[in-house]
Amino acid sequence: MPTDQEPKFSTLFEKLTQNMQVIYRKAIDADDSLAKLQQSGKGKFNHIFTQDAGFSVQSKRFMPYVKELAQQVADLENTDEEKMQAKLPEIVKKMEMLLTTLSQFKVTL
Repeated sequence: MPTDQEPKFSTLFEKLTQNMQVIYRKAIDADDSLAKLQQSGKGKFNHIFTQDAGFSVQSKRFMPYVKELAQQVADLENTDEEKMQAKLPEIVKKMEMLLTTLSQFKVTL
């Protein structure tokens, strides 16, 4: 690989890491709120995302989705450029889905 590609990927992984940190913090807050809602008899649902959302995990909490996505981001760093380019759109889509859902959840509280 040419060395001018390294900064590009370094910046990419830096941005992915920053987004994961934001998602992680929001997920902790959202999961705390969900626990309180469910203790008061509200928040009765089976899982946050439908099966066709692209996640293999199904959960009533955000953190399992965050962990799955974090693992995919970590795996991305250890793959070649071709596989990275194939997997990146799915990862970005999941990040957007999590951020949007977390933001919408916060607004509804």
